[in-house]
Amino acid sequence: MGLTIGVDIGGTKIAAGVVDEEGTILDTSRVPTPPTPEGVVDAIADAVRTVSAGYDVEAVGIGAAGYVDDKRATVLFAPNIRWRHEALKDKVEKRVEMPVVVENDANAAAWGEYRFGAGQGHDDVVCITLGTGLGGGIIIGGKLHRGRFGVAAEFGHIRVVPDGLLCGCGSQGCWEQYASGRALVRYARQRASATPENATALLALGDGTPEGIEGKHISDAARQGDKVAIDSFRELARWAGAGLADLASLFDPSAFIVGGGVSDEGDLVLDPIRTSFRRWLVGAQWRPHAQVLAAQLGGKAGLVGAADLARQG
Repeated sequence: MGLTIGVDIGGTKIAAGVVDEEGTILDTSRVPTPPTPEGVVDAIADAVRTVSAGYDVEAVGIGAAGYVDDKRATVLFAPNIRWRHEALKDKVEKRVEMPVVVENDANAAAWGEYRFGAGQGHDDVVCITLGTGLGGGIIIGGKLHRGRFGVAAEFGHIRVVPDGLLCGCGSQGCWEQYASGRALVRYARQRASATPENATALLALGDGTPEGIEGKHISDAARQGDKVAIDSFRELARWAGAGLADLASLFDPSAFIVGGGVSDEGDLVLDPIRTSFRRWLVGAQWRPHAQVLAAQLGGKAGLVGAADLARQG
């Protein structure tokens, strides 16, 4: 199969792109994300029709945040769009008159990195995305592992602290409450409140109060050497690396790929993640260590991965 289209559904925009067999995006189209579930379906179709004009496109892959069934057709649950057992594949196929594959967005991003990014050369890869929350994807023997019901790799909702912090999923102590963009902001605000003398640069970048600290302020302040900002990244990395050590016991991959907005800080966050991973890896002194790699495709990983999954059929 030649050209396919990948669709990435975001909170504010829906992006569609024509992608070739080498993972190169040839053309893109973006439309605002409508407020209603049915409106989102129409917007996906509009974006696909717009970007496909002038190209011989053969299939469409859609990355959707939520639980996607084992047939890659129905979104069982998508909290942000209020989809419940949404027959997305059938609805979009009727509108665009092309075969459609639906995949969880983190799975699609993991596949994109495996095929065209940091995962090249590895057959067993585990990806995590450190964004607002924490997502992931699993590649075993060169195949995307989706589980029997299609909802594997929801790493963010592994409980790492019994009776810990309340999560948006309704459980307590989920990993994403301790290793995510939200967690980073919480760490920084707490530390700045307790020791404002160590957060001079960080507080100055916001409105002067701990409550005014945002993610971008923490990154900028860390680059300036702000102690609270750096310690906040280290705390997030401690939790992220410990979680990777647990995943190594489960999957024994040759590489972990760390993506998402938090990972954009590079070695500022990746080096302490690697340190924590080695610290908590069971039998670390006796066993080979998986590499901990930075994702390479950035925000286009999900679109490219969805398009390639459509090509796989």
